[in-house]
Amino acid sequence: MRVGLDIGSTTIKCVVIDDNNQIVFSLYRRHYSHIKENLLKILNEVNEQNIDLSDAYIGMSGSAGMGIADAFGISFIQEVYATRVAANKYLNNVDCIIELGGEDAKILFLTNGLEVRMNGTCAGGTGAFIDQMATLLNISIDKMNEYASHHQKIFTIASRCGVFAKTDIQALLNQGATKEDVAASIFKSVVNQTIGGLAQGRKIEGNIVYLGGPLSFIEELRKSFDDSLHVKGICPDNSLLFVALGAALASDKKQNLKDIINEFYTSKVKEQYAFNEALFHNEKELDEFRKRHAKAKVDILPLDGYTGKLYLGVDSGSTTIKVVLSDEDDNIRYTKYLPNKGKPLNIFKDILLEIYQINPNVNICGSCSTGYGEDLIKNAFSLDDGLVETMAHFKAAKKFKPDVDFIIDIGGQDIKCFKIENGVISNIFLNEACSSGCGSFLQTFSNALGYDIADFAKLGLLAKKPVDLGSRCTVFMNSSVKQAQKDGATIDNISAGLSMSVVKNAIYKVIRISDPSELGKNIVVQGGTFYNEAVLRAFEKELNVNVTRPNIAGLSGAYGACLHAKSLKLEKSTILNKEEIENFSYKSLSFNCNGCSNHCPLNVNAFSNGKKFISGNKCEKPLSKKVADDDLNIYHFIQEKLMSYQPMENSKRGKIALPLVLNMYELFPFWYTFFTSLGFEVHNSGFSSAKIYVKGQQSIPSDTVCYPAKLVHGHIVKLIEEGYQTIFYPCMSYNINEGISDNNYNCPIVAYYPETIINNVEEVKKINFIRDYLPIANSKIFEKKIIEILNYRIGGFNKNEIHKAATLAYQAYDQYLKDIRNKAQDIISKARKENKLIFVLAGRPYHVDPEVNHGIDKLISGFNVAIISEDSISHLNKKFATNVLNQWTYHARLYSAAKFVSDNDDMNLIQLVSFGCGLDAITTDETKKLLESHDKIYTQIKIDEITNLGAVKIRIRSLLEALKSKER
Repeated sequence: MRVGLDIGSTTIKCVVIDDNNQIVFSLYRRHYSHIKENLLKILNEVNEQNIDLSDAYIGMSGSAGMGIADAFGISFIQEVYATRVAANKYLNNVDCIIELGGEDAKILFLTNGLEVRMNGTCAGGTGAFIDQMATLLNISIDKMNEYASHHQKIFTIASRCGVFAKTDIQALLNQGATKEDVAASIFKSVVNQTIGGLAQGRKIEGNIVYLGGPLSFIEELRKSFDDSLHVKGICPDNSLLFVALGAALASDKKQNLKDIINEFYTSKVKEQYAFNEALFHNEKELDEFRKRHAKAKVDILPLDGYTGKLYLGVDSGSTTIKVVLSDEDDNIRYTKYLPNKGKPLNIFKDILLEIYQINPNVNICGSCSTGYGEDLIKNAFSLDDGLVETMAHFKAAKKFKPDVDFIIDIGGQDIKCFKIENGVISNIFLNEACSSGCGSFLQTFSNALGYDIADFAKLGLLAKKPVDLGSRCTVFMNSSVKQAQKDGATIDNISAGLSMSVVKNAIYKVIRISDPSELGKNIVVQGGTFYNEAVLRAFEKELNVNVTRPNIAGLSGAYGACLHAKSLKLEKSTILNKEEIENFSYKSLSFNCNGCSNHCPLNVNAFSNGKKFISGNKCEKPLSKKVADDDLNIYHFIQEKLMSYQPMENSKRGKIALPLVLNMYELFPFWYTFFTSLGFEVHNSGFSSAKIYVKGQQSIPSDTVCYPAKLVHGHIVKLIEEGYQTIFYPCMSYNINEGISDNNYNCPIVAYYPETIINNVEEVKKINFIRDYLPIANSKIFEKKIIEILNYRIGGFNKNEIHKAATLAYQAYDQYLKDIRNKAQDIISKARKENKLIFVLAGRPYHVDPEVNHGIDKLISGFNVAIISEDSISHLNKKFATNVLNQWTYHARLYSAAKFVSDNDDMNLIQLVSFGCGLDAITTDETKKLLESHDKIYTQIKIDEITNLGAVKIRIRSLLEALKSKER
């Protein structure tokens, strides 16, 4: 007899098989982090099965099994090996296994030997990720599967980080997207994360097998994989048990099960984990702490019978909705703090009806909304105004501490920090790459450990040895918690440790300070997470400073909106009356806008008050006839300019195609002119799209390379699918020297990505893929090299025609840059005549691609400002001294543009950055110093596969508010 145990991150699987390898007993159970207790119960259940296991082969596997196996002398089988053993025994002709667990994701390639791909730094796209998404939608996994089966369209949702996915989902729900579409989109995001993050260049094909809990239980997830991979994978019987089966089959050690059970009863776990200093050493310290924080309060008085003026503020956030009614003296008469359950309009309607139930004669004289759902709530219920949430939180903070110089707000899914100087917000910090320092971080753990969040937080206050968990990914920290439990940590010490890790994430991953004095002396903390006294105390201890936490910390945005509503000085609010609220209803419709090439996925909400609200748009075109002035947006000009280079039909040398990627955006006029002169019909792959990305997804070898580079794969595949037999995409170490830097290197990714393509995209080996190295910086060397390459790759070229084509190409490139620079001067001149602010939206040549920049140029220009690019003004400064080795062409343009901005009062700079660009940290620091030394506003927008445009709007609106406040 053989016994196999698989102790995973969330479940325990157990099998007993006989000498014919037939399963005689099996069990699958969640352990909720109580691993030892649940394992003991399972072993006892096995022992009661009337099976003789006194001399059985017993094997253990799984991410949480090694320590236990070692402690009790059980044979440990690595889970990948265990999976392979079971697959070879029970399945035939398997090429690839895709397995999703609670925290693990694996792809096993079995053809031509074993090759394994596993998640390493992030647990996005695993079972725990799906669980979190189901919780957000307030439905079971089964219901989520059912909803997904009726979907109409797929939205793009981030899958790298569970909390950022929540932000995307909440934005969709706030905009009226259906749960059916959102559920299917969540499954597709898991598929994209698994394929894009793990396949890493190797094609998933042949006979595919699905294993693990999520793929076993969720049919629609399997269908989504099938759809993306163009296969029909199988989910075998006992798919949940394959690791346990492999552990049983591979064990070479016989044991008596009863002896192991007895050892479990007698064993004791010693405390051997790393720990921090206690939050409070005694009850007296805790009482003094509570008394100090009780001083920052606003009175909460009865609403019933009150006849004076009232002001309503609503903060429609990512997961919650907060409502406050304040009176003429800024006292609070009513509050409500509820999860929005994906239906903020319904929740807000019920809140308004409750207000009228408490006081039928309520007199609302002003109303204001803020938060992610600001526009939706405002339009649906005819509120008087909307306020960007940074300003709402600032107004609330000033009420409690007029000289506040730093605000930190930790919410359910995001962290927002505001630096205040001279009475205005001077800097904003948002969590960008990880959200493990947010409220849902603690919520996830308290639920996993079987506690209510409030009770769980109290446990840690007087813990003697808080676990030192550091700051890690939310899902991976599960493993740290489990290890601490195995090392003897009690729940109270784990609770305190998790509160400390929230604070460390906020300070060191979001604010990124090295000295607490950088934050200021008068700090106000906001957000529901700071109701947790353990988090509040940990924050003060980590910074060694006392802070102000108002008694309405979680309602700060809504209270600030109340104060703004009062400042409107209205006699009567336009908000719907009681009868209109009772009759309020709405309908949602989703479709794609065809107003431009962006094809934004729009959600149209039609309200019973006759109003409509359209969301999802990246410009104003769908909303009204009044649109952002494209004539003041240089990105629009460059996009149209690139598309104006049309192929010359019936060319003597046939067709040649160029992928419109990376440096080829800027160099396309050069190559178009060069090859057209040589008699080619020159085509390009067009601007990027999500569909293009998916085409090349399987061949991407690196999960951490920037998104623009990942898109190259799809562009190449697209051109091949369209039938082009010759594709030109050369390697270029150098760019054309512009005289503004120490050297003129291309970024290594830009310079050599064709090498990645030839080694990972199998299809290019069937065509003429010209990827040779070219020295474009020197025209004479270029002519000598290009004729060698073309005669070798194609043949039939002479020096005269190459010289003529090269001459015309360099002229075309110069003219292209000249046109952009002339257009920039026209925009500057027109903007100044119309007294408009000018933003330099700085990035790389590929940031003009609407898929890469997510239409951010249109979003910003919608604020009635002018936009120019870094390459349109970089030539206006000669080479100047910087504090770095200035050798990269694109970065040199950024420094030069920043210098130009610093000398012009009506200009400020926004930098677009792609995740994965290692050089950007240095560039950002240098650019920021240069601009801030001249009192210029600098902000950075990080863009990747998905960008939260709601957060971008907040940042830009806050920036404009700051500019408006400064008298300069």
